[in-house]
Amino acid sequence: MSTLPLPPDWSVAREELRAVLVRAGWPGGTADDAELALCELFVNAWKHGGSPAPLVVVVLLDGVLRVSVADGCPKLPEQRAADDPYALSGRGLHLVRSLTDRFGADPRRSGKSIWFELDAAA
Repeated sequence: MSTLPLPPDWSVAREELRAVLVRAGWPGGTADDAELALCELFVNAWKHGGSPAPLVVVVLLDGVLRVSVADGCPKLPEQRAADDPYALSGRGLHLVRSLTDRFGADPRRSGKSIWFELDAAA
């Protein structure tokens, strides 16, 4: 029986994200959404991007939170149809889209960066 490799620890990225949002006075529910979206991108970078330790960048500027997760795989993600309610995978980008105001992917010299943005509540 083979065991699945454990994903890398994302607790430092999660804690930094939460600290940034708490210092800025963002509501807890928004921070929860941001953490869930970060987790999805982080695990995808590890699982599909082949990165043993995805690079996470958190920026809060002028009321816009931007979180980027980079990996070494140049293949940009493709959003799958969400028509199979019993599928075991393939809903990650749908989840990120539903939790955030914007998301996308940018090619990098070595790999790609997947990002999302949240706007501060008015």
